[in-house]
Amino acid sequence: MRILSCNEITKAVTELCITANTVLPNDIRSLIGGAEQSEKSPAGREVLRDLRENYLLAERERLPICQDTGMAVVFAELGQDLHLTDGNFEDAINEGVRQGYEKGFLRKSVVKDPLRRENTLDNTPAVIHTHIVSGEHLKLILAPKGFGSENMSAVKMFLPSCSVDEILDFIVDTVDRAGSSPCPPVILGVGLGGTLDYAALIAKKALTRAADKRNEDPFYAELEEKALKRINALGLGPQGFGGTNTALAVNIEAFPTHIAGLPCVVNVGCHVTRHAEILL
Repeated sequence: MRILSCNEITKAVTELCITANTVLPNDIRSLIGGAEQSEKSPAGREVLRDLRENYLLAERERLPICQDTGMAVVFAELGQDLHLTDGNFEDAINEGVRQGYEKGFLRKSVVKDPLRRENTLDNTPAVIHTHIVSGEHLKLILAPKGFGSENMSAVKMFLPSCSVDEILDFIVDTVDRAGSSPCPPVILGVGLGGTLDYAALIAKKALTRAADKRNEDPFYAELEEKALKRINALGLGPQGFGGTNTALAVNIEAFPTHIAGLPCVVNVGCHVTRHAEILL
């Protein structure tokens, strides 16, 4: 059995908050670069050039890539042979978020109650998803989620008799209805199966998969490519100014479900679909 102090978790989360908000993952950089080269609209190319200059400046100056530094979403894979000391696991994560958003001068965007709207002033609490795995390590993925894109997400409880084309229509229509609101070119996380809540969870987790990596199942890999092609044919383009690059990637994840259901959740991510990870 390995021992890990919760103080180390707090330190790691503090740095993850800053890194995720200031350094765009390499896979997304590459896709933005490719989109800039392939974009047929002059206005679209100019927007993509601005996006590239923005994320380079953010990394160089250690500044947020986007003014909406999001609500912290943490995916934790906790080894069952790891023993935590010096505190409580979730408290350690939230303390890391508090310190990270203070240290990084990141905007605090979380309110204590969804209706009474009083700001917590430290961007806590984080949304924490913990999965117990084998081994003696802790893997943390921190994904700050801005709500310009989050608000454009959608859910539909399909019947099992629906066709693949109906699911594709729903994915594409979600982007079409969103227009420029989620700051395209977007990245989509799509969750299929499970229950309503689990479909939403795997859709969110799908946004942390490398955007240039397709689903390992060829069936879903083909579905991702079809959805991406149809979305880019919409012509919304970068930031909604028109063009051939409305989405950078569609990441679909599937899970077994009930014989009577087929939940589908589309979680929309903007061109700054941020995430950083560490193995402790």
